[in-house]
Amino acid sequence: MPKASVKRKINCFKKDLISLVLNIEDYPSFIPYCLNAKIYENKIDGNIQNIVADLTIGKGLFKDTYKSDVIYKKAEDRIIVKNLDGPLKYLNNQWHFKNLDKGTEVSFEVDFELKNQFLNIFMTKSFKFGLDKIADAFQKRAEELFQSS
Repeated sequence: MPKASVKRKINCFKKDLISLVLNIEDYPSFIPYCLNAKIYENKIDGNIQNIVADLTIGKGLFKDTYKSDVIYKKAEDRIIVKNLDGPLKYLNNQWHFKNLDKGTEVSFEVDFELKNQFLNIFMTKSFKFGLDKIADAFQKRAEELFQSS
């Protein structure tokens, strides 16, 4: 259903941006509508890091928690997120990080569908706006923490 992508050039080092994305438990402090985050597993096997985590997202009376499988492939500078449980029928989310002469290019792609068809219709109409807000929040947080010269 909703599918979109965002690409940003951020004046921070790639390793710091990857660290920010993988620091899931910190999301509620800067991501809009993220109310809670909990990591259940965090394993590293060679160049692969696997995290299983919950995110609670919502506003007002509407809130829900979904469980995700987050895989960081260090050799590819890529983070892949798939849903395991919750209100999502499916979630395919990818982060790509590319060094630039100054800073890093970050690409964020997301494709998902909610189990609730009514909410799917609502989300389709507001999805790009929400994705831009999330990208803005990540960029602002990264620049606050890691701004490189």
